[in-house]
Amino acid sequence: MTAEITRVRTALEALRSDTEHAKITRRLPADSGLKAIGVRMKDVFDTAKTWTDLDLDQVPELLASPLYEVRMVGVSILDFKARRPKLTDAGRRRLYETYLDHHDLINVWDLVDRAAPRVVGGYLLDKPRRPLFDLARSPRAIERRTAITAAFWLIRQGQLDDPLALAELLLDDRSELVTKPVGTALREVGKIDQRRLMEFLHRHHDRVQRPTLRLATSLLTDQERAELDR
Repeated sequence: MTAEITRVRTALEALRSDTEHAKITRRLPADSGLKAIGVRMKDVFDTAKTWTDLDLDQVPELLASPLYEVRMVGVSILDFKARRPKLTDAGRRRLYETYLDHHDLINVWDLVDRAAPRVVGGYLLDKPRRPLFDLARSPRAIERRTAITAAFWLIRQGQLDDPLALAELLLDDRSELVTKPVGTALREVGKIDQRRLMEFLHRHHDRVQRPTLRLATSLLTDQERAELDR
């Protein structure tokens, strides 16, 4: 373990609380292989922000940690680096490749959500979207989550075609890791173009699962929801 990674871990351990340890331990998936230190997410993100200048070559060591908060610092550093306004396309590509090359370590839903929009979606904003469709066809639910969560960034920029195509591809997915972010993506589409959301839900009414529909329609009026049942 390098000196920098040791310092990150030490900083997190200094923020540990028994209450947070119990809370995080309860929600970590049993098959994640991760253990909790017990640090509030705000403190984890603040720690990551102070380490944003960490050499990108060292981030994989954070991602390989068996400690959840250390791994969260790793994906958060990727996200904070991606936010830099003067970041070059080559720099964005390195972040994108670091994420995808270590996706086996980004194995909990909130690790995906922390970085996928800006790191994956941000890089592909002006590029072909085939990597997202490849991820959407992955046998691993966590990779399918990356596909639709990365699309949040496209939606935010008003690019709706590919996110809707990804949502359609994933409508029959049976994993909660996927059904909920598909619903969130559709809700965000509706903020920009409600007509397209309504058309999508009408067209695929028989396929949309209840958790997806609940999120997708959460900002609609009762009357608009009633129209979907006609």
